[in-house]
Amino acid sequence: MPKRPAEERINDFNEVALGYSEEMTLEEASRCLQCPNAPCVRGCPVRINIPKFIKLIRERKFEEAYKVVKEGSPIPAITGRVCPQEKHCEKLCTLAKLGQPVAIGALERFVADWAREQGVYTKLQQLEKRSKRVAVIGSGPAGIVFATYMARLGHEVTVFEALHEAGGVLIYGIPEFRLPKRIVKEELAYMRDLGVDIELGVVVGKTVSLYELLEEFHLVFVATGAGHPRMLGIPGENLNYIYTANEFLTRVNLMRAYLFPEYDTPVHRGRRVAVVGGGNTAMDAARAALRLGAEEVYVLYRRTRGEMPAREEEVDNAEEEGVKFLFLVQPIEFKSHSQDSVSEVLLMKMALGEPDETGRPRPVPTGETVSIQVDMVINAIGFHPNPLIPMTTPEIRTDSKGRIVVGDDGRTSMPRVYAGGDIVVGEGTVIEAMGWGRRVALAAHKELAVENRWSNNIRKH
Repeated sequence: MPKRPAEERINDFNEVALGYSEEMTLEEASRCLQCPNAPCVRGCPVRINIPKFIKLIRERKFEEAYKVVKEGSPIPAITGRVCPQEKHCEKLCTLAKLGQPVAIGALERFVADWAREQGVYTKLQQLEKRSKRVAVIGSGPAGIVFATYMARLGHEVTVFEALHEAGGVLIYGIPEFRLPKRIVKEELAYMRDLGVDIELGVVVGKTVSLYELLEEFHLVFVATGAGHPRMLGIPGENLNYIYTANEFLTRVNLMRAYLFPEYDTPVHRGRRVAVVGGGNTAMDAARAALRLGAEEVYVLYRRTRGEMPAREEEVDNAEEEGVKFLFLVQPIEFKSHSQDSVSEVLLMKMALGEPDETGRPRPVPTGETVSIQVDMVINAIGFHPNPLIPMTTPEIRTDSKGRIVVGDDGRTSMPRVYAGGDIVVGEGTVIEAMGWGRRVALAAHKELAVENRWSNNIRKH
């Protein structure tokens, strides 16, 4: 996909990827084999009819293609940008066996952007309104999709969001240069237009309890995600200017710290920055630090590039922009030379050993250490599920990692309470969380329909 030159884009937070032109889109769509068994659809967590929308693109029926995509993904301009299609639909594309799969994500982005530019608005058919009231806790990807599906199915839906803007990780976790906030807000407008009510600044478990919601709503869906940072647990971790990625990216993305003082949210602008981790969050943090003026940014990762969980294109973007990678190293201590601020990271050199439970080689300490001088560190090693709901609602069963335990349909151990997304699986992708939202919505709708039949039978007798 075309993108802005690295020397230009590192000076601002504007979007990097430019999207396909119409000519490129038609050329790429022509590569689709229109496989009768559609393996790409099996790989899509929200079951978009991929061959159908690509066929419509080939016929230049962009509005119809957009409607097909919208049936599966309520937020196609977002998923077209941040969904790791290479791990889902494109991975199963028949052409992937021969070389390069069809660029399904780029095609999805094109039709979504085209529809927005043309003013196309798709309000999918709603069933008749029912008397059932549904509460959704969290407005991230799982909550958005669940709420949208339930509203389409005719239920009265209220979403409770703890922060002052809706969108969850889409708004606080992913930088402007990868996912512009105007795109998120425009996509969320569709959910509101379906009649979904969004209440901001409500921390369920503090502001209101889950028990209170169950008194007011027929069913509750917990989609609070995994935003509780993992700590490194090493000496010096509490020194000044050591951020968790959650805090750093929330300041930069949601609170627009990069526009300070226009937005009154300060953030430290390091000169030599170390980012610990190898996922997409680490890439986002490293690239944001560069844009805030860092002279050098190092990504510290305990395995090699081949084991990094980040999307390959995000690693490539970071390298192009000047991020430096130090592989096979793990921080073991942060040191301060003055004023309790971080000045140095002591690193243990690692070697790759036998595979662990993830199938990747386990990093093994070699006993040899090195150090680098820094004035800022961002911890991006991952997140735990948000603990507030389980802590304040002991009837909800969790596993040893704090994840809510559910059945395949998202049912928790508490009647009338469902859960899905990262709060159930731990850290996942945006599209995987959306898949949970879809699956649980269909199951919850069935439960409410059964409940309706029981109520009707009671009234008849």
